[in-house]
Parts: sequence; C-alpha cells; structure tokens
Amino acid sequence: MTGSPSSVAQVTDDTFATEVLGASGPVLVDFWAPWCQPCLKLAPVLSELAVEYGDRLRVVALDVDENPDTTQAYGVVSIPTLLLFRDGEPVASIVGARPKPALAAQLATLVP
Repeated sequence: MTGSPSSVAQVTDDTFATEVLGASGPVLVDFWAPWCQPCLKLAPVLSELAVEYGDRLRVVALDVDENPDTTQAYGVVSIPTLLLFRDGEPVASIVGARPKPALAAQLATLVP
C-alpha cells in the first residue's frame, strides 16, 4: 500500500506462497486496490490490529490490480476482502470494510 504502515507487509503473487501459505501462524490477507476508498479507510484499522495482535496474527496486504493470479486463485471479486489463513488454508473471509470494533470482534473469535 502506498504509504502503508510497516505493521502491514505487502505481499505479491511471487511472495504469497512463502509469506502466507508457509507461515507458522495465522495470517490475515487484505485484498485491496489503491483506487478503492473503503480499502484505504480500512488500512489504518488493519495496521492498529496488527500491532495489537503482535505475534499472534500477521497482517499483510495484496494489491489486486498488480497481483491478479493470487486474487483469482482465491475467488476474490469484491474489495476489500480479508482472508484469514491458518496452516496454508483459508479458514475465514470478511468481505467489505468494517469499523474497528466489529472487525476486532470477528477476529477475536478466530484468533485467540
């Protein structure tokens, strides 16, 4: 993300397998685009959650325009879409921007 905080790493089609599928813990992937206003509003929320969760949850972002292979592979058609991966498999999805309290509540049930 342009100007994205360092707490949310950028992944690409080339790095997705290593950074997300090969991760030892849960990874939340933000499928976004720079022209998507809801995506831009969600970015600081995800950054805050990444800091709050620390080592319990890694948060990464994938630009759908620059990384069409991964976007298509996971059937992402609306953005923002958040996919939670555990052990290399998607285990939950959240489509659309959410206020921080709602997103935090959803994540609390998925990432203890």
